[in-house]
Amino acid sequence: MKLIIQIPCMNEEETLPLVFEKMPEQIEGIDEIEYQIIDDGSTDGTVETAKKLGVHHIVTYRGKNRRWLGRAFKMGIDNALENGADIVVNTDGDNQYPSESIPELVRPIIEGKAEIVIGDRQTQNIKEFSVFKKLLQKFGSFVTQFMSGQKVPDAVSGFRAYSKEALMKINIITDYTYTVDTLMQANKKGIDIAWVKIRTNPKTRESRLIKNIWTKVKKSGSTILRMYAVYEPFKTFTYISAVFFFIGFVLVGRFVYYYLLDDGAGHIQSVVIGAVSFVIGVQMFALGLLADLLAVNRRLMEDILERVKRK
Repeated sequence: MKLIIQIPCMNEEETLPLVFEKMPEQIEGIDEIEYQIIDDGSTDGTVETAKKLGVHHIVTYRGKNRRWLGRAFKMGIDNALENGADIVVNTDGDNQYPSESIPELVRPIIEGKAEIVIGDRQTQNIKEFSVFKKLLQKFGSFVTQFMSGQKVPDAVSGFRAYSKEALMKINIITDYTYTVDTLMQANKKGIDIAWVKIRTNPKTRESRLIKNIWTKVKKSGSTILRMYAVYEPFKTFTYISAVFFFIGFVLVGRFVYYYLLDDGAGHIQSVVIGAVSFVIGVQMFALGLLADLLAVNRRLMEDILERVKRK
């Protein structure tokens, strides 16, 4: 069984050696361990440092990546599968995650208990996180849990292990981040997920992917909504249509109420706006039916893609 440990990097010349300090060289049940970095537009000596550390595979995007972690992750996964990986572990180049916990991370996959294993950082215990950030982390995990229908203690943790089977089924469709994307897909495709509690290393630098907390909230929120719409299109449009039906019902009901109690005086605007709301509601419901039919084609295409990957 072959394990490839991949590390997305952007100017990690100083922190990359820290990641390798406690990197496992042998793991029970694993025959071969290789290391891979995804050069995410580095302008320092990250690549040279990686070579000195004995990294086997260096994946570089040809052009300006613009810090799109989702795209970098997909490139790394494709390369790892091409090089015969049975398990792929993803960690970060800033040494946030404990490399010594990788054996524990891959254990459920080796034992056949899960296809994806995620490190739960127990964000409530991270000293570097402010109270506000901890609350946002919990809220984000709660929303992801609600949308995906499965237990999600740490939605955006990037310390993960994927089996080859899981990677065959998952298709990354977002450029910003793959964490929420893969969680939503795993639930919809029946991929078993396990969680392992980990500790985090002391902070080495500020995030280069996220400018501020509101950017993270906006992008993560849009990703959750987008993924839910992709995999539950009929429900999504039905919920939207229900809102317009409710507005139309209230406004038309308002007109009827005043019409009966006030000798039909005025309030014609309620009928007009209510009728428009009903029309929009019908259109949203019809779009939901069409989107659901398109989702059938998407599932067929994903099945074809999985077969191509296996070949």
